[in-house]
Amino acid sequence: MRDYYEILGVSREANQEEIKKAYRKLALQYHPDRNPDDKAAEEKFREAAEAYEVLCNEEKRDIYNRFGHEGLKNIGYQGFSGYSDIFSSFSDIFEGFFGFGAGGRHAERDIRGADIQVVLQMTLKEAARGRKTEIEIPRGEPCTRCDGTGAEPGTRAASCPACGGSGQVIQGSSFFRISSTCPHCRGTGEYLATPCKNCGGGRRVRVMRKISVKVPPGVDTGSRLRIAGEGEKGDRGGPPGDLYVHIELEKHPLFEREGSDIICRIPISMIQAALGAETTVPTLWGEEELHIPPGTQYGDLFRLPAKGMPHLRGGGRGDQIVQVYVVIPRKLSGEQKRLLREFQKLSPLKERDFPDLSPESAESNLRHH
Repeated sequence: MRDYYEILGVSREANQEEIKKAYRKLALQYHPDRNPDDKAAEEKFREAAEAYEVLCNEEKRDIYNRFGHEGLKNIGYQGFSGYSDIFSSFSDIFEGFFGFGAGGRHAERDIRGADIQVVLQMTLKEAARGRKTEIEIPRGEPCTRCDGTGAEPGTRAASCPACGGSGQVIQGSSFFRISSTCPHCRGTGEYLATPCKNCGGGRRVRVMRKISVKVPPGVDTGSRLRIAGEGEKGDRGGPPGDLYVHIELEKHPLFEREGSDIICRIPISMIQAALGAETTVPTLWGEEELHIPPGTQYGDLFRLPAKGMPHLRGGGRGDQIVQVYVVIPRKLSGEQKRLLREFQKLSPLKERDFPDLSPESAESNLRHH
């Protein structure tokens, strides 16, 4: 598979304007209306569109720069399925090509189905382990009464008299031409004298479908999964759209997430802090023993390696950072007070004994378990 920068003829440091300019030049050069029935030109046209789609998107470009084509496959990127897919994605670019604004003569062949966007809520623990689930979505599908024709059974659609069935009204000639959607048939190229009673001539109805979704471990709020071909069905034999699942994680009562690391705070007694202790702390992967050394101070940090979130792209996990805070008893018995006063006499606090509670100090004192 060729390098995307090589395809567009730009350097790896090229800015967005340079990338767009290079793509416009290639798209015009290899546009199917300028190269009818030319398989080599069709391949170059598709190849340039794929390169542009990746390099004009900062997130995809970053993944491609670091992991190449394999990295794009891992996030579900599959390129374009046809001409209509390219024209609909980059309509703003093709509008400047005179007659190519709507994809030229290929626009009437097929219409790609719309994408569907859904939100999937997950717990932090589910995100750590990954999740297989089914989601129910409403999706437009061909009407079963009329088999997607839009016409009442026993009747059929006639060609639109205004555009002759092309769906496009064209002005001009040769290479320089301007095409627009026919206002009479709205681009369908057909006239329905007797619309289907089930879909009203719309050719499709809304159907609830269950789609199986596999969420990989390590996702976070804002992660997006693409399930190719599970969007709205296309018209005129066009390809279906895609289903995009947007991940939203629920807030956890104990854990906070920072990238692939998990942060939590646990209480210890002043006796445990002074003398040291062994305690148990919760993690996303079960309980873990933690050694509290003598002299532990309020706010000290301890690291539990590989007890955080899995790395979404690549193996391994982040760490869990445990911050301790010392719980001071609110009520003391007379004997407890007496013993503490005795202790105070034996170990009076001096200025140098006061800990530095700044975040920088706490981080520098981070201890590995």
